[in-house]
Amino acid sequence: MSEKIRRRKTVARHGQLRTPGPIGQLLKMLGVALAVVLVSGLSVSAFVVSDLYGTATADAVELEGQESVPPDISAYEGGFDLLLVGTDNCEEKYAHLFGDRCSGSDSEGTLNDVNILLHVSEEPRRITAVSFPRDLMLPIPECTREDGGTTSAMSKQPLNTAYSYGGLNCVAKTISELTGQDIEFAGSVTFGGVIEITNAIGGVDVCLASPIKDYHTGLDMTAGTHTVSGLQALQFLRTRHGVGDGSDLGRIGNQQQYMSSLARKLISGEVLGNVPVMLRLAHTALSNLEASTSLTNPMTIVQVGLAVKDVPFEDIVFLQYPTFTDSDNVNKVIPNYDAAGVMWDAINANQQLQVTHQNTANDGVVVEDAPSTDAPEETTEPTEGAEGTETPAPSEGVTQLPDSIRGNSAAQQTCSNGNVRQ
Repeated sequence: MSEKIRRRKTVARHGQLRTPGPIGQLLKMLGVALAVVLVSGLSVSAFVVSDLYGTATADAVELEGQESVPPDISAYEGGFDLLLVGTDNCEEKYAHLFGDRCSGSDSEGTLNDVNILLHVSEEPRRITAVSFPRDLMLPIPECTREDGGTTSAMSKQPLNTAYSYGGLNCVAKTISELTGQDIEFAGSVTFGGVIEITNAIGGVDVCLASPIKDYHTGLDMTAGTHTVSGLQALQFLRTRHGVGDGSDLGRIGNQQQYMSSLARKLISGEVLGNVPVMLRLAHTALSNLEASTSLTNPMTIVQVGLAVKDVPFEDIVFLQYPTFTDSDNVNKVIPNYDAAGVMWDAINANQQLQVTHQNTANDGVVVEDAPSTDAPEETTEPTEGAEGTETPAPSEGVTQLPDSIRGNSAAQQTCSNGNVRQ
């Protein structure tokens, strides 16, 4: 077990996972904004899972410093981390949908435009998905490429260039060094894969508090609730100019609304209770997935699924990594290490997280409902919170996050903060 795993500030509660029988679960790894790892209730045999998964693992990626996966993932003290990456490959089938990105001067290379680190805690199981801005300026370490060569370390580059330097391994190593988190598992999916995956589940419901009209992506939607799929789903995930202040931070909030809705749909009987939909989803997702070698064992996939399948919505939390504006370039951001330290300490201690950030017109979403929490009700003295509002002091086992950290739980209904001025 690695030094970082041992350092995690957790109380070691080695809850045992159920031993998966002749397989009753299928992994659904949905990339790009893509969600949470969940499992189905299908009864399918092990060789069917292995056959499907073989498609995704033929070109599995070795993560540097990766230790052998234990027979039971409960051996990961403090929980485990899974990196989900969305890349903007100009695949021939979809290149015509990306305009200049796939035909202009910047059409070369592959960028990791969506980067989400999913932490699954020990018992009680909680899921925290932390999104990192694509324009985050940070050091990129020396990385080993798939051909065995190495890339040079760089002191300050945009996060979304890491994949072009050293593939999925380099993205994982960069984020691991930024956060101090061990990344046991990783997977990436192309934007074309997102189209296919969204179609496989019959679309995802999204809410717009106000219209979005973004000529950069071609997205044109009225206020209200919509079911997005195919190209429109991809446009929704990619829109930046159409929400909030037009920044990448606003886009992340919009993507997290999609993920919350996706998580609710996957858990619902609409997907889990529909055998044809589940088989189609499993085949589509796994056919579009680039996985780390640590995700090549179907039994590991089943255990990951079992670890998260019963997590309540209020304990599935989506956060944005905290940043400051880069003084060298106002269009870029740099890490807010102090706020991030508070966040990671709380995550690794398996604390329930309380978001104090109050959304404004600059954010990508507005919160429609009050947060839902299982924290015990106690009479406490109010403390000063974000935006000058009064926020109740947290109960034991609950951490108030700095107001520089945006986010929400899957139990909250958020709606896109459309910006039709763009």
